[in-house]
Amino acid sequence: MTQARLVVDDDFIVAAVNDRLFGSFVEHLGRCVYTGIYEPGHPTADEHGFRGDVLDLVRELGATTIRYPGGNFVSGYRWEDGVGPKEDRPRRLDLAWHSTETNEFGLHEMADWMDKAGGNELMEAVNLGSRGLENALDLLEYANVPSGTELSERRRANGADKPFNIRMWCLGNEMDGPWQLGHKTAEDYGTLAASVAAGMRQIDPDLELVVCGSSSHGMPTFGAWERTVLEKTYNNVDFISCHAYYAPARREDGSRDMASFLASGVDMDGFIKDVAAVIDSVKASLKSKHDVYISFDEWNVWYQQDEPSKTPEGIGNWPVAPRLLEDIYSVADAVVFGDLMITLLKNADRVHAASLAQLVNVIAPIMTEPNGPAWRQTTFYPFAQTARLAKGGTVLEPKQDSDQTATAKYGDVDAVNSVAVRCTDSSLAVFAVNRSLDEAATFEVRLPEGFAPQSCSTQTLHDDDIFAANTLEQQNRVTLHENDSIAIDADGNAATISLPPVSWTVMHLR
Repeated sequence: MTQARLVVDDDFIVAAVNDRLFGSFVEHLGRCVYTGIYEPGHPTADEHGFRGDVLDLVRELGATTIRYPGGNFVSGYRWEDGVGPKEDRPRRLDLAWHSTETNEFGLHEMADWMDKAGGNELMEAVNLGSRGLENALDLLEYANVPSGTELSERRRANGADKPFNIRMWCLGNEMDGPWQLGHKTAEDYGTLAASVAAGMRQIDPDLELVVCGSSSHGMPTFGAWERTVLEKTYNNVDFISCHAYYAPARREDGSRDMASFLASGVDMDGFIKDVAAVIDSVKASLKSKHDVYISFDEWNVWYQQDEPSKTPEGIGNWPVAPRLLEDIYSVADAVVFGDLMITLLKNADRVHAASLAQLVNVIAPIMTEPNGPAWRQTTFYPFAQTARLAKGGTVLEPKQDSDQTATAKYGDVDAVNSVAVRCTDSSLAVFAVNRSLDEAATFEVRLPEGFAPQSCSTQTLHDDDIFAANTLEQQNRVTLHENDSIAIDADGNAATISLPPVSWTVMHLR
């Protein structure tokens, strides 16, 4: 039996939890938009063509900021194709995902959908792949200037009398990646991003701008890219992005390295700390008083090399909304996912925004069938529970001791990873994962002095089959279950619970 202990003390605080930590991502990729959030003719569709069953699940999920419209897609996107009368909108080739974009859904539809979803915040990305400064300024004028100019009046004529007032803007996407349309060196991208940032601020000086960091921790240019880009843009941007996807590596015999996969949070934590170190170094070298934070605006489990991620091929083969990147997530995937959420919370002082990639169908917590049902993937549960309890709360500094578990990739790591959040109502939420493949863990939480909880609800995501998943045929195969092993000592100073192997658990103490 593995042993782990977390000491919770209100005197040691990491940071307040920014609501933007629970953002998500809608890209024009596969079926995320078409037959995902938007399907005119679906039995639940409203007058705008928005699927009501998906809207219900999005509200339950608790997603906040929505990053849109990409992703790789944005590097070839002409935003004006997606505004105006739908019958006049052109069909275009989407080079990022070898598909046809119908442009039925664009900026106005996205803003309307977000109003229906609960007034989430839009995080807009501009095309710095095939376009540049002038396009970014045109889009900003169209979106945010109230009236009186050609572009603002065009927006009003297209049905949005009031400006969209978008505050957060991504300056391109993954420009360090050779796969990216318009891929640039750090020097070239940094120069362009600095010019675009300065120009956008001439229209609206209070924007929050996100400059592209590395597409993964393992990029050959990682570190040097961040330094070069920040040296050129530092005082004119507010965030630098991080992107990370995780999947179990295949061994030579075809099996998966599940032990290392379950410790993926170790890599994410190192990634964040490395980027934070570069931010601090550049800030010091520039003698700046300005702060730049991290926007971890793409993160998830993604089986990039598997068949669902293969894009169409052929000069005559450009399908509309093909089934792409439709990973079906297992219990193990959800545990890793929950561990990544714990890692983001533990770094809430540096990570002020994050976007789960993506929201519907495409490596997503929500799946749909055209003209059929929508359902929750296994990853839905840790996101929804963490967002529900941690929004507006305060992350308390994790003081944890844990037995170790061995991995081939990261060496010996903590078998249990955990974090505590003081919630808005002064209750306490503790999130924990057991990364061990075969050993249960006894997890003790030493509670703040004088807290003395009157009640405690505990839920665990676990299954004896770590590859169990929710599918169209079995939509509720995997759900959360009450963990009745919880015990609070007589004086109310500690709570002890058993964590099954490969499990994610939330404890809510009041």
